Amino acid sequence: MEIPGSGYVVLGALMLFFGWLTVKYARRLVTVVRMMRSGTRTTGTCVRVETEPYNRSDATRHYFAFRAPDGREVEFEDLAGWSVKEGAQVAVAYDPRDPERTATIAGRGSWSPVLQCLALVAGCGMATLGFTALFVHQVLGGN
Repeated sequence: MEIPGSGYVVLGALMLFFGWLTVKYARRLVTVVRMMRSGTRTTGTCVRVETEPYNRSDATRHYFAFRAPDGREVEFEDLAGWSVKEGAQVAVAYDPRDPERTATIAGRGSWSPVLQCLALVAGCGMATLGFTALFVHQVLGGN
C-alpha cells in the first residue's frame, strides 16, 4: 500500500535537509577561510572528546578552549581528526570581536581546516542536487 504523494514529501524533506546543511557548512567555510587568513592566533587545548553512547558509531565531537585577551575562557566545538586527544595543544585562530562564533583550530593534522569544510560543503551540495533532481524527475512525471 502506497500513500499518494509520500515520495514528494520524503524527497522534499531530504532536499531541504541537505540544502540546510550545505548553507550551514558554506557559512562555516567562509568563517574558517577568513580566520585562517586574518584571524588572531593563540594556543588552545582539547578539553574533551565525546563519543556516541555505547560506541555505536565512530563519530566523535571535539571541544577546545583558549583564553581570550580579556581573560575569559572560550570553549568551542570544531572538527578534528581521530588523533586529537583530550589535553592536546592546538593552534587556534579567531576574531577577537566574536571569539565564540569564529574560533577554529588552525591545524588539524593530515587535513587542512579549509579542506575539511570544503569537503562537507561539496558532499552536502551534491546530495542536495541529487535529491533535487529526483524530486524534479518525479514531479515532471517520471516513474
